[in-house]
Amino acid sequence: MLKIIGSEEWCVFKDLGIPAIKARVDSGAKTSSIQASNIAVIRKRNQDWVKFEVNPVQDNRSITLECEAKLVDRRIVKSSSGISEERFVIRTPVTLGEDSFDIELTLANRDTMEFRMLLGREALNGRYMVNPAKSCLLQTFSDESISISYAPYMKEKTGLKIALLASNPELYSNKRLMEAAEARGHEIVFLNVELAYMKLDAHSPEIRYRGGDILKEFDAVIPRIKPSVTFYGCALIRQFDFLGVYCQNSAEAISQSRDKLFASQLFAKHDLHIPITGFAKSPMDTKDLIKMVNGAPLIIKLLESTQGKGVVLAETNKAAESVINAFKSVQTNILVQEFIKEAHGQDIRCFVVNGKVVASMQRQAEKGEFRANLHQGGRASRIKITAEERKLAIKAAKIFNLHVAGVDIIRSNKGPLLLEVNSSPGLEGIENATGKDIANAMIVAIEKKLKFQH
Repeated sequence: MLKIIGSEEWCVFKDLGIPAIKARVDSGAKTSSIQASNIAVIRKRNQDWVKFEVNPVQDNRSITLECEAKLVDRRIVKSSSGISEERFVIRTPVTLGEDSFDIELTLANRDTMEFRMLLGREALNGRYMVNPAKSCLLQTFSDESISISYAPYMKEKTGLKIALLASNPELYSNKRLMEAAEARGHEIVFLNVELAYMKLDAHSPEIRYRGGDILKEFDAVIPRIKPSVTFYGCALIRQFDFLGVYCQNSAEAISQSRDKLFASQLFAKHDLHIPITGFAKSPMDTKDLIKMVNGAPLIIKLLESTQGKGVVLAETNKAAESVINAFKSVQTNILVQEFIKEAHGQDIRCFVVNGKVVASMQRQAEKGEFRANLHQGGRASRIKITAEERKLAIKAAKIFNLHVAGVDIIRSNKGPLLLEVNSSPGLEGIENATGKDIANAMIVAIEKKLKFQH
């Protein structure tokens, strides 16, 4: 008689040293998988073993367990997002309630998933039937017992005091930065840009919050300023700077990188290759402007555009003329840019932290779409960039003096071309595509700048 289990169950892995981890039961997946990071293959007793780290508690990056297991296979696995990747496979005993048996586990990047583990049908076959309406039928752990089990792995909270200056605490990037700072023992406070205000005074300058609380004694500020509040956000960053607080990106760096026209001029001045770009005021110049960027098809960009919004592809010269003149008639500033056909809707996002490319991904536009932005339905996958592309990304971030930047590059017949530098790059797409802990890299970068020792 098969036992009944719920849609989620607690698993214990004694050999891996994991006292409890909650798994989503998924009969649609063949092999079980567990969240793993910092994976490395090692030689042990003349065999390949794999060393990796697990964050076993949901919504808590401050608890990290170091695990080791014999490597039994490497497999190409297609994730739920449709990306195929090679995964390491281990075999280890698992305990569910009173039952213990060996299962295969793939080591996966499950950072964006609700559950740290997935229990697949190979573990269920011949043992269990699933009742999706129930959960934790075999064994349950209280919050208190989880806290006791993981108490030895808790880090002491003796660290920096960091402010995350943004607009929405629920955004993936902001949640990850909060988690990463706490995981490294720092105190981090979320500050809504629009709820902070300033006292400008030579003797006692201040920043206050929500009706009177004086913000003080911060060591660092991480600015995540959305474009609509750039002016006010940069004023606040300058005020923090006046108060002696380290800002991961300066107000000047953010405002300059947000000015697409100035950025394009700066790139050209520093010999960074970009798609041919034109800018004009008068409708009298429209025809020559189009010719200047090699004619249609061409890209028309609003200077204030972000995440692919306000970017238009004009497929004919006539369509380009109509769009350009329509924008000009409403006094809107636009850039006109050559269309790189050979890129086939692909571009590359390099994530630069403190002068190093810590991760890079390729973004592929949806069928029938030319914008590869993930906000426009683009798909992301890991990519190995060339030395030339790495150099271009690092130089682009350095020109603006951005300590954190998302640098967008497109591959062309002329070599890599620089598209844009983003001062508040999102973490979700690139962490998911590459498996890299970029939020942690950003916090480590602050520690290095402030010479903070754990």
